[in-house]
Amino acid sequence: MKQILSISLGLAIASGVALADEIKDWNLVMIQATLTAPVTAAPLTPRVAAIVEAAVFDAVNGIDRRYSPIFVQPAAPEGASIHAAAVEAAYVTLLDLYPAQQATFDQQKATSLAQITDSNIAVQQGLAWGQTVANQIWTWKSQDGFANTVAPYLGGNNPGQWRPTPPAMAPGLAPQLATTTPWVMRSPSQFRLAGPPALTSDQYTADYNEVEAMGIATNSGRTADQTLSANFWQAGNPPDYWDQAVLSLAEQHQYSIPETAHLLALVNLGMADAMIGCWDSKYTYSSWRPITAIQLGDTDGNDATTPDPSWTPLIVTPPFPEYPSAHSCASGAAAHILAETFGEATSFGIVSLAMPGVTRQYHNFSEALEDVKDARVFGGIHFRTATIDGTSLGIAVADYVMANALSPRQGNDHGNHH
Repeated sequence: MKQILSISLGLAIASGVALADEIKDWNLVMIQATLTAPVTAAPLTPRVAAIVEAAVFDAVNGIDRRYSPIFVQPAAPEGASIHAAAVEAAYVTLLDLYPAQQATFDQQKATSLAQITDSNIAVQQGLAWGQTVANQIWTWKSQDGFANTVAPYLGGNNPGQWRPTPPAMAPGLAPQLATTTPWVMRSPSQFRLAGPPALTSDQYTADYNEVEAMGIATNSGRTADQTLSANFWQAGNPPDYWDQAVLSLAEQHQYSIPETAHLLALVNLGMADAMIGCWDSKYTYSSWRPITAIQLGDTDGNDATTPDPSWTPLIVTPPFPEYPSAHSCASGAAAHILAETFGEATSFGIVSLAMPGVTRQYHNFSEALEDVKDARVFGGIHFRTATIDGTSLGIAVADYVMANALSPRQGNDHGNHH
């Protein structure tokens, strides 16, 4: 059973993180930036977080040099301030991503720099290096295809096909993410899934009947905790949940700044590539959402599904194809990296800046992933198979990222918690 802990502390304290180090401070600034109007769509936030955390990592690692870099080769001057480099890398990338929030970033930068006790020359060298790294990361990722202009995606009208959903009836979100160059994966389709079950299959029938009963807005079979979970996992975005878990666990294990930057980068690159792989499968199969499937249940050729033309989900359906579940892809990647780092049997809490005062407490990482799966089904926006397959995609991506990026350098004599 998951305990629901009510806390009324400030947002930063709610994450179990003391505001004493630049890596943590600027990660929270980044998460807040994604949640500041106009809010960044949840599936697009892993790319944002990966850009920021990659820049922070390569800036720190360019001075500390214990891991292989993501993109920028270590070239910082001897004695440059790691603290200043981390601040500037985060500041510059966030300014590139969210220029309208400059006043907030300027204020945080001044606060951060005032806390650094390194010499003035070390700080100046760190700032210059952090800016160099951030500029290189930004230039690199500006060419990944995400900025490409594509035609509005409207899906199709055949049974099983995705089409815009109420109330907004918006076209499919960011179809170009399906062809964006990944961070570590060889291609977006490297871990493409097998696809959703056939509409006439027993599996589809079971999935359909579950979400019809459990995901409906009113008079559902949900418990109060299941409803809270569905709303909780919808309120924020993947880095909002998982980065704060990273920071809390890193603090518990007394990680150094380079180790914390490394784990944050690993988790966020894993989530970013999992989302690209997810989008590849989503737009390959373009399968309909429960709201469409259930309202048009008499068109699916399956006598075991009961249509309900007035059926509405608990959560507003996101504007993109159903299979696989994006949250399950991202969470599968993040949880698997954390399980491999700290051990599957680690107990931890998940918080969200988007829903302050709520903590979801878990005995292990698998329990958290099951809660994410349930939350998407009981929210009425996913079929069960999409959450199971999405989780497996995320885990596969995470394994690949861990095997192929950010590895400790040979002959490295630095302590390592892995």
